[in-house]
Amino acid sequence: MISERVNRISISSTMMVAAEAKSMKSEGIDVIDLSVGESDFPTPENIKAAAKKAIDNDQTKYTVNSGMVELRLAIAEKYKRENNLSYSPDEIIVSNGAKQSLFNAIQSTVSFDDEVIIPAPYWVSYPEMIKLANGIPVIVNCTEENSFKLTPEALKKAVTPNTKVLILCNPSNPTGAAYTKDELHSLAQVIENGSYYIIADEIYEKLVYDDFKFVSFASISDSLKTRTIIINGVSKAYAMTGWRIGYAAGPEHIILGMNKIQSHSTSNACSISQYAAMEAITGSQTAIEMMRTEYKKRRDYLYEELISISGIRCHKSEGAFYLFPNFSKYFHKSTNVLQVENSFDLSMYLLYEGKVAVVPGSAFGAEGFIRISYSTSMEKLIEAVRRIKAALLKLQ
Repeated sequence: MISERVNRISISSTMMVAAEAKSMKSEGIDVIDLSVGESDFPTPENIKAAAKKAIDNDQTKYTVNSGMVELRLAIAEKYKRENNLSYSPDEIIVSNGAKQSLFNAIQSTVSFDDEVIIPAPYWVSYPEMIKLANGIPVIVNCTEENSFKLTPEALKKAVTPNTKVLILCNPSNPTGAAYTKDELHSLAQVIENGSYYIIADEIYEKLVYDDFKFVSFASISDSLKTRTIIINGVSKAYAMTGWRIGYAAGPEHIILGMNKIQSHSTSNACSISQYAAMEAITGSQTAIEMMRTEYKKRRDYLYEELISISGIRCHKSEGAFYLFPNFSKYFHKSTNVLQVENSFDLSMYLLYEGKVAVVPGSAFGAEGFIRISYSTSMEKLIEAVRRIKAALLKLQ
């Protein structure tokens, strides 16, 4: 019999949509997949060369559980150089992807019936990870009018004596919304009055547009730094999703707890991938700018096309590579064979009728919306938009 805690959670909706899209592709169906947050760019050559060199040098043994010291020193230097934050190697852990870093952080901070505040729309795995830690997800709905961002007023209402953690994703998956320094300061004024931890998911920090200035939450104040666990990694910015390297920086006692959990689950991250990550962080950064420039072009195109569709509203994302348009106008419509009542229905309709894979907003705690990733080629985006428009015209 399966365990009770596993019965409490559900499989990732993004993975379900991606799996269905891949299944259709395997049958020879021409599906354009805009569901997964994965860059279509190859990993930069200098990073691949570093991995090849590590293989040639037989760097294929176990490393320290928390990650190679050289890599953790490189991460510490990155935080000092880019974020004005000081961390020692003992305040940093390298894991098998940012998802594992996040999982370890939640397991290290959340106990039975602890409350964890999650602004919605949220990344699909946050509530499930909290349930696995026997915690209670407290969902705070952030409105489209506020660009899907948590406000100080909403945060105040959500905090209780049982609040243990606030999760803040910046820039956001799924909306692409990013917090300004002033907005973070306003939240900090509320947080300073509490004693709960902040898990700052900053995996998309390098993917921001229109001269937006990213600010790490831990840099807002020295006191908040002692309560903040930053989650980051190389997957998104360096097109290294498959390499599975994430990392966390935070209070030493929390990192030690994460280290304990990791030592009994996966042990160290892949040694070859760690050498590749070290090159990503310390080597040339020109590839990031090239990719970021192209993402901006795609975002601008997709945004203009979406808002040109009758009844569609869309926040113009400041970061990441997603748009989160409001498609609720197309609910309660139908074709001869299908009735669309919600975002899941619409996503399935666009997949089967339009051959375009997107993710329903309900997966992110925001019914009425869908998430569209623009981490694919402009050619595919243009064709996807054509298909979406054609499919919508058939709904009456």
